[in-house]
Amino acid sequence: MSDEGKVTIFVTSGPATPQRCATPFYMASVAAAMDNEVEMIFQIDGILLLKHGVSEGLFAKEGGKSVADFIQDAKDADVEMYVCSAALQLHDMTEDDLTEACDGVVGAAYMTDVGLESDMVLTY
Repeated sequence: MSDEGKVTIFVTSGPATPQRCATPFYMASVAAAMDNEVEMIFQIDGILLLKHGVSEGLFAKEGGKSVADFIQDAKDADVEMYVCSAALQLHDMTEDDLTEACDGVVGAAYMTDVGLESDMVLTY
């Protein structure tokens, strides 16, 4: 049922709410598997999910897959992942603090444009 659209997922939830951290990656993987172009943009505490060493020890459910596994599934599905430049500053981080899953740093104008151009925007 895919029409090859564009899906953008904004992720603001971070490690403090682990039950909210797997679903954005799962939804991104599903949307990509349905032949959609998918971008994830990490803002506020969401960028912490792409910080070295964080996602490996984070689980949405005890005994379930790690968030790192969900990230890898999304990357395997060709999901692009970007972080907000202001969120890096908020957490006193640099690009060097981010995992290789991150495809780059974007600003407010980019995020606004991508949201307006998307067929579907999800926020977690």
